[in-house]
Amino acid sequence: MKIAVVTDSTAYLSEEQIQANHIKVVPIPVILDGTVYDEGKDIQSAQYYELLRTAKTFPNTSQPPLGEVLKLYENLAHEGYDTILSIHLASTISGFVNTLKGAASEIQDANVVVYDSQITVILMGELVLTAAKMAAQGADIQAILAKMDELRATTGEYFIVNDLQNLVRGGRLSNAAGFIGGMLKIKPLLTFDDDSHKIVAFEKIRSLKKAYARIEDLFTQELERVDYPLKAWVIHANDPEAAAQWRQELEAKFPQVEFATSYFGPVIGTHLGERAIALGWIKDER
Repeated sequence: MKIAVVTDSTAYLSEEQIQANHIKVVPIPVILDGTVYDEGKDIQSAQYYELLRTAKTFPNTSQPPLGEVLKLYENLAHEGYDTILSIHLASTISGFVNTLKGAASEIQDANVVVYDSQITVILMGELVLTAAKMAAQGADIQAILAKMDELRATTGEYFIVNDLQNLVRGGRLSNAAGFIGGMLKIKPLLTFDDDSHKIVAFEKIRSLKKAYARIEDLFTQELERVDYPLKAWVIHANDPEAAAQWRQELEAKFPQVEFATSYFGPVIGTHLGERAIALGWIKDER
């Protein structure tokens, strides 16, 4: 069995990770003032947020052209891959994974397995890296899927956003009612619901400082609940200074956890807004 691993650009993996693990990345398009940019290909994060500040229209995203993805699958089949594992952002925030599931049977020369990560950003990226490394070591598709299911169940995340306007307009927030009024003095705390896997407004917090503290409390509870170590990322939307400062504070408070920094690129940043920040985590198997 020869397994190829495909993902989309919202995994936010580095070029070194992509090349070293032979991962194929499908760029997700983002549309800004009528111009379509392929994330990670036509536009990078810093450039996107700079353009966003002066945008005349509300940005949005779209699915990649299906024909291009199917062509990628066909090319991989011609390269000798008999199985293609395609791992993508949560179906609750994009219809892309369901589109691929509906079209996968069109590929005749390889078995295409489309996997809903039920998450996005670097937490999905960690699933992708695990799958690619297991495939390189000769694991079969059933073992890889079982491991991804196991790791997916250990993910957790909380987002702090400046307002809910982008998420509400884009239809990505399932329980916006009651969180809209008086937003100027509130830092909405969001998460992925464990049951529905939708982004939900979790709590209203009165200041950024209190929002950070609340997430740290929730992370402490998670560390006490689980019987395995966690690794975590501070994830930011074009606010590296705030991310570096919070990471430093977290490392001092939780010395048993390995922290890293990641980012919300153009596609996810379109919905969360600039300067959103989050803490995300997953089981640390090392």
